[in-house]
Amino acid sequence: MQFITRLKSAARVLLKGETAARKRSQIPAITAEEVAEIRQFFPREKFFIMGHARSGTTILMRLTRLHPEVHCNYQAHFFTRAPMLKSLVDSPEAADWLSRKSNRWNQGRDLSPLVMRAAADFILERDAAREGKRIVGDKSPSSTLHGQVVRDTHAVYPDAKIIYIVRDGRDVLISERFRNFVEDAKFLTAEDRRIIAALKVEQMPFTDGTRSIFTEPFIRQIAQRWADDLNEIDSEAKRLYPGAYFSLRYEDLLANPLAEMQKLWAFLGIEVDPGLETAIQSEMGQNLDEEWQAKRNESIASFLPKGKAGNWRNMFTAHDRQVFKEVAGELLVKWGYEKDLNW
Repeated sequence: MQFITRLKSAARVLLKGETAARKRSQIPAITAEEVAEIRQFFPREKFFIMGHARSGTTILMRLTRLHPEVHCNYQAHFFTRAPMLKSLVDSPEAADWLSRKSNRWNQGRDLSPLVMRAAADFILERDAAREGKRIVGDKSPSSTLHGQVVRDTHAVYPDAKIIYIVRDGRDVLISERFRNFVEDAKFLTAEDRRIIAALKVEQMPFTDGTRSIFTEPFIRQIAQRWADDLNEIDSEAKRLYPGAYFSLRYEDLLANPLAEMQKLWAFLGIEVDPGLETAIQSEMGQNLDEEWQAKRNESIASFLPKGKAGNWRNMFTAHDRQVFKEVAGELLVKWGYEKDLNW
């Protein structure tokens, strides 16, 4: 009988070509009942710090975990960078196994969301247990998935809290450009290399509005990503996490770190010790990203003060400003970075 079945399958391939690969059925979202069950094993409160790359997610993570009750680590990329958490179950074979009717452990339901939740919970809580902290979170920036990040997070962690940090898109653009110069040599275009060569010879034209460090396609690409990320994550977080969503601006964190952290810790439901101000100031005085880039390419990295607000004012040409306004100018007004488009 098996021989006949295989013969028929071979004949179909010869006549019609290879059959399309099977696709996995949609991964179901975790239910409230499943959340309640899994929290019996992994009871710590969870949060996720989100933000466009180069927006201050790292310093926010470092400050957040200064609190004696909070642990935060980084770059788990459960929901923000491929292959992501769902890769554990994202195959037809996994779906067959986890939802098989003869599997008496699944109670007639696909176990995929529980597998994902248990895996992520263990990773998070193992670290928190070592630190003796009762609240734990991950910070993983994302620049391309936008609102899908929030939707995917909610499917596994509807009971979590979301923190989103926003930075002036023009400074994000500057920071992205220098990271591009220092760390992404294999992605540089011929024009990029000409700009770097000129920058090494004489920096003045790039700081007085005479010459741009950008190409126009770079401005449009990064500005659009920043705008999409901000629009979609903010709106989806408000929709899916009402009462459990907190947003802040990077510039406000720089200006008033203690006040901003007090608000964030209060959002996490914990009391704030004013004695943490000294630790906060000490942490703010370190710039690990600046040190890393200096090691990679000192001649370029030293040109830009890292982590500062308003670097764009010295480096945008009139054309740079116009292009950014076209792509994302309205968002600068919406988030209070400008009063209007006359900048």
